[in-house]
Amino acid sequence: FIALILVAAVASAVIIQTGEKLQQNAQQTGTDTQQEIGGKISIITVWVGDQTDCSTVAGADTCITMVFELAPGSDTIEEDQVTWTIICDDAAATPVIQTVFGTLDHDTVALLDTMNADTNTAKADDLLNPGNVYMINLQTNDATGGDDCDATLNEQHTLIISVEGGGSTYETLSYTSEDQGDSVV
Repeated sequence: FIALILVAAVASAVIIQTGEKLQQNAQQTGTDTQQEIGGKISIITVWVGDQTDCSTVAGADTCITMVFELAPGSDTIEEDQVTWTIICDDAAATPVIQTVFGTLDHDTVALLDTMNADTNTAKADDLLNPGNVYMINLQTNDATGGDDCDATLNEQHTLIISVEGGGSTYETLSYTSEDQGDSVV
């Protein structure tokens, strides 16, 4: 009888310990998933930008315009936590991968009025808030004359938006036209 009680106690201890370990793993997976999904940028659209307006973007002479919002369930994100990268090749006989990158800048991010899409306003702070729609011009070349991922007919470039401590968004930019206003996503 005593041996049976000892065996039952050991078996129940193993079952309880296994249950606790499974619960901890499930909680950690849920937290990781929440952080990955909740701290992410959702791209609404991207088009070839107004090339005369790109001069406001750190010496760039070409740009794309991106409209975006925070993914559902996101918390407020600081602009400097968001980085963007465009990856392309230089279209040479032996292609070289080029990258253009930057962080979101308070002076270049506009808050769109979703009730009246023709208007946008300057943001009052350095925060991106859930439920708001934003617009920004992203330069497609390095202002120092280095790498260049300009809009080029029939090319595809990769746009990556990353949030520090959150998720990343990958989008393929397909240039079927180089004309201002033509969609590339």
